[in-house]
Amino acid sequence: MTKLQPLGNRVIVERDESEATTRGGIVLPETAREQAARGRIIRVGPGQLSDTGTRTPLQVKRGDRVIFSQYAGSEVEIGQRKLLVMREGDILAVVE
Repeated sequence: MTKLQPLGNRVIVERDESEATTRGGIVLPETAREQAARGRIIRVGPGQLSDTGTRTPLQVKRGDRVIFSQYAGSEVEIGQRKLLVMREGDILAVVE
């Protein structure tokens, strides 16, 4: 399996599955589903490199459940998994 290591202040996120049914019980086909703007962090980069040469660590860590901007990041496919590579700044909140 290919390993991805994000650089700088980037993270790799595995997006949650989108809802297959509405609250009213209507089953949505795959093409009508909105992509979830939630996921789990798989890997984190080493942090932003400052002008002085020190790294600023990221606020999020591996395993955190996060909410992010709907159109954030770049989607990559590794094997059968679809992952997102995004900047830490695209993450809106950590779900506890």
